[in-house]
Amino acid sequence: MWTDTTRVQHARKGLRLPSDLTDAEWSVLEPVMPAAKPRGRPRKWGWRKLLDAMFYLLRGGLPWRMLPPGLFPPISTVQRWFYIWRDNGLWRSINHALVMLARELAGREASPSACVIDSQSIKTTESGGPRGYDAGKKIKGRKRHILTDTLGLMIEAVVHAADIQDRDGGSSLLARIRNRFPWLSHIFADGGYGGDQFADKVAETGVWSIEIIRRSDTAKGFVLLPRRWVVERTLAWLNRNRRLAKDFERTIESSTAWLLLASVQLLVRKVATQ
Repeated sequence: MWTDTTRVQHARKGLRLPSDLTDAEWSVLEPVMPAAKPRGRPRKWGWRKLLDAMFYLLRGGLPWRMLPPGLFPPISTVQRWFYIWRDNGLWRSINHALVMLARELAGREASPSACVIDSQSIKTTESGGPRGYDAGKKIKGRKRHILTDTLGLMIEAVVHAADIQDRDGGSSLLARIRNRFPWLSHIFADGGYGGDQFADKVAETGVWSIEIIRRSDTAKGFVLLPRRWVVERTLAWLNRNRRLAKDFERTIESSTAWLLLASVQLLVRKVATQ
């Protein structure tokens, strides 16, 4: 809820751009960024400037070529480091570390025991790459499958063609997270994950208990559903970034990287203000 106190706490006045990192946010990110190599030529551009450029593109929904010259490092430099960090899994590692830190600051155990799963179908553009048709949502594009804890912190995400059913995409998502959070055992999900097929696929990755939260057939209009609203709110938070309004990327890897970067941005701001 926005109050006079919270507005001051989350205000981004005094920054060059609203998407830039504050000093408090950079103090959270700096320890988890790669250390400088002991040999070789010193870097010309610091990590903070590169991250500011990536967050600017993410928040504004701009293509690489529209990165303003003079405000940020050269486009080729920012792009090269984005792809390096995409391919070496840095964004996923940082997201994992920040989720545990945010949970501890909230008075929870670092590793969650329950999670909420959901997917979002997004249109793609002429960039190409894998895509499919979601007959339920009537969208041709891709699906973003995310897993959050009960606080709404995104703990894992996968992107795939929209024609893949939720039960298939969801099982691959849970297989990814099994080793990262071994105490995770309870899943809250909607009706799309019901049935024996999803339960059987999930059982191959470990011991899970699945709780399906269904919308009443008699309900009309918006209804707040227990637990499910948490993951839906997280998807709404992520969609504040215009780069995620559609899937503009040619590759699944880049789509996932921008999604993880949006989660990192949320987590950094949350941790810095706690």
